[in-house]
Amino acid sequence: MSVYTVVERAQLVAHLTHYDLGHLVSFQGISSGIENTNYFVTTTRGQYVLTLFEELKAEELPYFLTIMAFVSAKDVPSAQPILNKAGNYLSTLNGKPAAMVEKLAGTDVDSPNSTQCAVIGQAMANLHLASLELDIYRDNSRGAHWRQQAAELLLPLVDQDSAELINSELAFQAPYDTLGLPKSVIHADLFRDNALFSGDQLSGIIDFYYACNDYFTYDIAVAVNDWCINTNGSLDNTRFKAFMSAYQAIRPLTEDEVRHWPIVIRAAAFRFWLSRLRDVHFPKEGEMTHLKDPDAMKQILLARRELPNNYCFE
Repeated sequence: MSVYTVVERAQLVAHLTHYDLGHLVSFQGISSGIENTNYFVTTTRGQYVLTLFEELKAEELPYFLTIMAFVSAKDVPSAQPILNKAGNYLSTLNGKPAAMVEKLAGTDVDSPNSTQCAVIGQAMANLHLASLELDIYRDNSRGAHWRQQAAELLLPLVDQDSAELINSELAFQAPYDTLGLPKSVIHADLFRDNALFSGDQLSGIIDFYYACNDYFTYDIAVAVNDWCINTNGSLDNTRFKAFMSAYQAIRPLTEDEVRHWPIVIRAAAFRFWLSRLRDVHFPKEGEMTHLKDPDAMKQILLARRELPNNYCFE
């Protein structure tokens, strides 16, 4: 979440007349995150998050907002989008598609413990099972095709060691699209900063704007690569077991999911390394922006390559 499009107070006051949310008290830009413009908004009736979508088009957004409303209704802790007076989740502000979402209690977790990892694993499994009822589809915008294109864009710009790593991973992950693993709607970006906790209790999952239809294990891989890591990029065994035990108590993995796990977990690390490299080499302009260090994700990818026994299932 960043601020690329500035919203003036008068604009927001006028915008809120389209909602039954009371009158504006205060608002503040949010600097964390990468893709969209976000503000905390406090009104006389409550607290909300205003998102202006910088890359996604209006016709793409019903997919994400439908997922958010659906999973919230299915008792998966998550932020509920707010309908405007016309009965729509989507509106327009300052020339950009925009949505209001309830602001959840709690904060993100810097150093998750095993209980919090188990809670996230359980919530993800419930989300995956619930998503099987959704008859909607969207390709992963950061899937295998995107990874190939991003790699080709970055190869002339990176050092030799990074270039060799990129080419090696492209070769290893070449079968990704043909694995035929169980799939449906996934979050695809469930990092620590996309879940809010009050102590060990999950207030909710936020920021579904990378959601897509892809392998369930890809969603798991994205999460454990952030929630369960040590400082050297390896997985912490206790937290990883806690996450997977809680997940599999609800949705056990298939034999194929276990067999192809190395490809999928490395694909997840590769995707975020490439996207962070791209953000560094091709930064977007904004009033407040937040870039994540590509070297941190590169270290995670290297750990997955060099320590395959570290992320095996028992």
